[in-house]
Amino acid sequence: MPDLHDTTLPQGFRLHPRLLSPRRREALLAELASLPPGTAGQRDLLEQGWCRRLAGVLLAMPLLRDVLPADAVAVQCTLFEKSPDRNWLVALHQDLALPVAARVDHPQLTGWSVKAGRPFVLAPASILSQMVALRLHLDDARQVDGGLRFVPGSQTGGVLDDTAARQWRDRVGEVPVEAVAGDGLLMRPLTLHASSKASAQGRRRVLHLLFGPRELPWGLRWSPSAVGRRAAFQAAACAGSSTRAAARVT
Repeated sequence: MPDLHDTTLPQGFRLHPRLLSPRRREALLAELASLPPGTAGQRDLLEQGWCRRLAGVLLAMPLLRDVLPADAVAVQCTLFEKSPDRNWLVALHQDLALPVAARVDHPQLTGWSVKAGRPFVLAPASILSQMVALRLHLDDARQVDGGLRFVPGSQTGGVLDDTAARQWRDRVGEVPVEAVAGDGLLMRPLTLHASSKASAQGRRRVLHLLFGPRELPWGLRWSPSAVGRRAAFQAAACAGSSTRAAARVT
């Protein structure tokens, strides 16, 4: 079994309470309110100007710099929304599919698909272990709201089939995350996670931003909407300073 030692995020996830200021949260909710119906679940929000600026601010923060390569870029942003009318559970899994600019034929690259006109590939552990997602909670995301449960340390096992995933869960157990509006949640895509249907009334909106290394092997390229470190410095300057943005997205 692979041992992808992870000293920067050993559990595979970490909660950052009050990452979003109330003002920034309200501003994000206003941006989402202007999107057309049915946007929840779309994977291309990074093409929106406000989302690109947000990704730039986040890239300038130490919480991401400490868990990513120095040349990291934002490659995807998805809105997930659970509500009484739109509710679902997610079985234990890893996030393996990555959006790229074009298909590349290589033995290490499998499971190609097209979603909303964009190619996706099931990436190997050598790429996924360098990546991290940051989930920004715009509403409470406790277990009653359909929040996530993780199998700690499972990202070190590489890409797991169903049997190996169940063995990890049986051996280590699951840890529920009780997040509230404004909290941020860092997670490795390879970390096993699941969620139940929401049992509470109300909405659970989460912006899920994915970050990874700028350069990819085997001729793979990110889509043109990827946001790099230059945008991070520009966004931090607009926010006031990178120091000011270090602990909280204001």
